[in-house]
Amino acid sequence: MDVSVLGFGGSEIGYEGASLRTVETLLGAALDAGLNVIDTAECYFESERLIGRAVADRRSEFHLFTKCGHDQGLGLPEWTPRLIEASVERSLRLLRTDRVDLLQLHSCDEAVLRKGEVIEAVERLKSAGKTRFVGYSGDGEDALTAVRTGRFDALQISLSVADQEAIDLVLPEARVHGLGVIAKRPVANAAWRTGKRPADAYHHAYWERLAKLDFPFLKAPLPESLGTALRFALAVPGVSTAIVGTKTPGRFGENAALLGPGPLAADEYEAIRARWKAVAPKGWTGQV
Repeated sequence: MDVSVLGFGGSEIGYEGASLRTVETLLGAALDAGLNVIDTAECYFESERLIGRAVADRRSEFHLFTKCGHDQGLGLPEWTPRLIEASVERSLRLLRTDRVDLLQLHSCDEAVLRKGEVIEAVERLKSAGKTRFVGYSGDGEDALTAVRTGRFDALQISLSVADQEAIDLVLPEARVHGLGVIAKRPVANAAWRTGKRPADAYHHAYWERLAKLDFPFLKAPLPESLGTALRFALAVPGVSTAIVGTKTPGRFGENAALLGPGPLAADEYEAIRARWKAVAPKGWTGQV
């Protein structure tokens, strides 16, 4: 699968209640500019429905990823084959397609993975032509367990200047198994952008980590610091694409422009890694 270095993450349009017109404008401009990865999930509220209505007529222009495993109104037990099959059928209807390019188990834990039933369920869906590839989306030891099964084609994992656990814990194993790697939250939710603690508690862990890490580049103007952060995530060996979520039309173009300076220099990358290793305690695990 040939993927663009930047992909679109569909959580914000669902969680933050974007309008259909906004999503049509946002995704239309992104596809026109060369983005070819759209990632969503069954639990992102209206995200799948919005994506289906906005760009189903351009389905041949992008790779479509979704996730499964959580019960969203189906009344079925989570992490069961029956739920996964029903959930994926609903996802396909909402996305207005007969198959996705990547179907991912959405952050299930080691115990669920070791039982094997959910992996078998997504493999059956692959055999039935409902997806081209299967993947795992998650972090930490759970992600490592998923990779070590040898049964997934791709891994989506938290990876940023404030979330580097995966670089040493999971990604070396992912390379051994030949998995495509999708970096999620590659700019750590831009938790430093206002210079103040974010109002949304979802961003607090990254805000607190970055305050302790105190990277010099964070003191640069915001476009420059965002660019450094994004280029860091893309410089991690094995990363194929970085998923950035937004509900703001035009933001993809802004994000693409952040890559203008080119790949992050090796010394900049190593300085960020060295600071993490010097400061980060074991408790700074991947953020699910």
